[in-house]
Amino acid sequence: MTSSFEALLPGTERALFHRVATAQAGGRSPSLVGAVGRGGRLLWEGGRGSVDGRVPDAGTQYRIGSITKPFTAVLVMRLRDEGLLDLGDPLEKHLPGTGVGEVTIAQLLGHSAGLAAETPSPWWERTPGTVRPELADVLGERPLLHPVGRRHHYSNTGYTLLGSLVEAVRGVTWEEALKAEILEPLGLGRTTFRPVAPHAEGWAVHPWADVMLPEPAEDLGLMASAGQLWSTAADLCRFASFLAEGDERVLSAETVREMRVPAVPPEAGNWDMGYGFGLQLVRGGGRTLVGHCGSLPGFVAGLWVSVEEDVTAVMLANATSGPLPGTVAADLVRIVADAEPRIPEPWQPLPDIDPALLELTGPWYWGTYAYGLRVVAHGGVELCPLKGQGRASHFRAEPDGTWTGLDGYYAGETLRVVRRADGSVSHLDLGSFVFTREPYEPGDAVPGGVDQDGWRGL
Repeated sequence: MTSSFEALLPGTERALFHRVATAQAGGRSPSLVGAVGRGGRLLWEGGRGSVDGRVPDAGTQYRIGSITKPFTAVLVMRLRDEGLLDLGDPLEKHLPGTGVGEVTIAQLLGHSAGLAAETPSPWWERTPGTVRPELADVLGERPLLHPVGRRHHYSNTGYTLLGSLVEAVRGVTWEEALKAEILEPLGLGRTTFRPVAPHAEGWAVHPWADVMLPEPAEDLGLMASAGQLWSTAADLCRFASFLAEGDERVLSAETVREMRVPAVPPEAGNWDMGYGFGLQLVRGGGRTLVGHCGSLPGFVAGLWVSVEEDVTAVMLANATSGPLPGTVAADLVRIVADAEPRIPEPWQPLPDIDPALLELTGPWYWGTYAYGLRVVAHGGVELCPLKGQGRASHFRAEPDGTWTGLDGYYAGETLRVVRRADGSVSHLDLGSFVFTREPYEPGDAVPGGVDQDGWRGL
């Protein structure tokens, strides 16, 4: 018997709508939209307030501010995957003359380049990009505030440099690259550089009275790669799904996984928050969320995805302050994940198995620590302790018959089979650690040897 659960339960939908409604009312936003996706599909949408006399929906555009940054980061990772640059390259190698060329591309992606958070005055979000026609105008006279590579310091100017880097290496504008390499392949037809109706207008709501003031919607010029985009809840749910699963037309699953790894240690006392390559990382309630929040005058936006639970959530509003987009979007994820947990894929046997690989499965011993090795899809293996937490890791099969660690302590390390002269298996070598079939068996290839008198009691 098979079952389909493509629609949410009525109780879940009511809880989602209640959260959106309380966010719009409590946050005093002219309009607000929330949406939830799963499996690459939009599962639910709900709007409150009014845009041009209508309740907004998942197709209504809002400005998304710094959610633009993950898009820029994806463009940079594409250049890396094509071999056009290395993340360890200094900026100067590809974009000379900035004055901060010693910072690396990886440091810019993870906000550890030591750059100032903002441009020199006037406030760039409320002024046209023509005020800063050159990178020197963006960076100012004192662009570096911290030692390079030592700490996380969020930097809008850093992502301006990354946008210019994309243009220098690709030979087209940032807008052209974004449209051709991300928006069109992923079908994000309502994500644009300037507003396209139906779209919300940006408003400032008076802090002590229920009255509003229109906010300017400036073209940000060179700062566009840090916060220019307009988008919809539907498009952003689709983009969030891509950040979880990858898409070979844009980036592989392995590369988007790399983007989700913290780039630098968190600040002391802030262990539940981090930043990868263009992605914010938060953890709470036993759940890890990946995504980004954004704001520009008149707009706030939040996007999160729980990769393990396959739930994406977006919140968009057209108020300068009030609704808390990150909190609301996280609550939308929680409501769905708690009420309707992900149903696992049905177990299926492997299509075939190499007998030599099957022979390696079962218990192995690192000293006296017992581990189990099992085969997974595509010739990969996983090595897990049989008791306690230990150093569990998954490994990807390589063409030369070895495996490369994907996570945990052994990420990037090589696992290989060592055979005796007669072809039989002697042991496993994992980054110089020796795993044997028995714990300290005489004659085994254990570094330092094994006492010839064997095991004994008191």
